[in-house]
Amino acid sequence: MSPTLFSQSDIKDPYYVYKTMLEKHSIFWDDANQIWMIYSHEYCTKILNSPKVNIPAINPNNEQELNEYTLKIINHLSRLSNGIQHVIAKETAMLLFANMKSIDINQIIAELLDSRLTENKIDWVDSVCKKLPVLVILKSFGFDQDDCKFISKKIEHLVKIMHPNKSAKQIQAINEISESSYSIIKKQLSNLSFYQPLLDKISESHQITLEETTTISVSNLIGLLIQSYDAGRGILSNSLLQIINNPNLISKNNIDKTLIQKLVIETLRFDPPIHNTRRVAITDIILDKTVIKKNEILLLVLASANRDPKKFDDALSFNIERINNNDNLTFGIGSHMCLAKYFSIHLTTETLFYLLNNYKTITSLENNIQYEPLINARLPKNIWISIQ
Repeated sequence: MSPTLFSQSDIKDPYYVYKTMLEKHSIFWDDANQIWMIYSHEYCTKILNSPKVNIPAINPNNEQELNEYTLKIINHLSRLSNGIQHVIAKETAMLLFANMKSIDINQIIAELLDSRLTENKIDWVDSVCKKLPVLVILKSFGFDQDDCKFISKKIEHLVKIMHPNKSAKQIQAINEISESSYSIIKKQLSNLSFYQPLLDKISESHQITLEETTTISVSNLIGLLIQSYDAGRGILSNSLLQIINNPNLISKNNIDKTLIQKLVIETLRFDPPIHNTRRVAITDIILDKTVIKKNEILLLVLASANRDPKKFDDALSFNIERINNNDNLTFGIGSHMCLAKYFSIHLTTETLFYLLNNYKTITSLENNIQYEPLINARLPKNIWISIQ
């Protein structure tokens, strides 16, 4: 049998594994890893919407020896919290997102391309995908150039906060930058006119102190940056690959932004950046006569669910006109749906629209895309392209 739990860097075609497992086991107990693997769209949806599961704790009893500021962040993130803590954190994050100012995305894209383009060649991942989403959020909140440069440089370490298993080197890097990142973001938020009313609203609504509300706000802006970095990087990478692999989808004579957005959404279904997410059962759950016991861990294989033929017609084909492509589970659903979903789709659409309008030819220089050594996300390490 094919492995069920693997690093994306170690396997050429994970979709073959998902297809094989989905055909044989919509629900599978992986005894070696002591985890339930959920492959179908129906059961992934049921679990994502279920009140009988929680987000698993990733640092119980601070066994990873995180410092004070790292703990502040990790213990208040909407993505990692449950119950009333999640309700408060999510409301705060949504209010922060709602107060982002509109900025000129094209100018940022142009600067990134111009500064890294050499002889019409550029690494799309390193030059654009890793930088653009974070820069857009930071500039939307008015961070100055030095702060944007610092956080953009350190974000690759901050995202490791979300990893359940961190190496000693990763923990050291996170601890080294958490205080300075926290302080920079706290200072900038305090300068914004909407911020004190936001603090007052959350504090009064949920009867918590302003100090606690401040911690939640700062932590969840960091969370938005983390989510935009992971999700945004992956969507920008994979969507460009689909344009290169399907050159006839977008007419070069009439570049339609609506079609580009459809392509981005279909990429989220067909080749998503996030492949799975974990939950823990807080009580016994029955799925298709299978009993999942309290405290057992579930891995929802969202990339498998996105290609479930019971949900999507001709699921193995890339089709931007399929009427239910929006039903993909890449960003999750329900209360823990990724808050960066619509931001990431919009940003990717605008970026590809700019690229196609300003460069006549876009050619991949990569024969074999390599992926980061991650279990939950399939993110290209590099995509070298020629643009003219």
